[in-house]
Amino acid sequence: MVLLSGWLPYAAVMGGFIPERFAGLGMPGELGMAVPALLTPLSATLIHGGVGHLALNLLMLVYCGLSAERVIGAAGLVVLYVSGAYAAAAGQWLIGGGGPMIGASGAISAVVAAYALFYGRNRARRLGPVPGSLVHVAWLAGAWVGIQLLVGAVGIGGGPAIAVGAHIGGFLAGLALARPLLLWRHRGA
Repeated sequence: MVLLSGWLPYAAVMGGFIPERFAGLGMPGELGMAVPALLTPLSATLIHGGVGHLALNLLMLVYCGLSAERVIGAAGLVVLYVSGAYAAAAGQWLIGGGGPMIGASGAISAVVAAYALFYGRNRARRLGPVPGSLVHVAWLAGAWVGIQLLVGAVGIGGGPAIAVGAHIGGFLAGLALARPLLLWRHRGA
């Protein structure tokens, strides 16, 4: 509805993640906010910059999310997504991203990372004292960061800036949480 109404700029300011809001942890009504600052990493995942942005995020969430859910369960997927949203906001904040951050791709990056660990083939070998599984995680993280930096440098489409820090933050959270969520699911079984 927001996309069709022309209210996207207003929705982005009212519900998007804007790092400057965290200086005073504003409450609704301040600086045009509709939700408390602490909830904007989640509300930002509900606002998208266009139909293509929304469609790509939904495609990735459905494909990777359904597969990851088979491994870690519905509760694990929710924890992964929410943690990914907050890690995405932290990643964007760390690189100094200006303007409102909107979209679910940072949170979905956490799901993609878990999917890559669960279904990717671990071909990495031990590097001295570092086990092959840790080398595999490092390669995945390095590849994802490299891809995101290239995407950010190219500035695809000349449209709104891509939240590279959000994609990296979400992906790193997914790498960090995949195994603990797997153990959490199977401990309760």
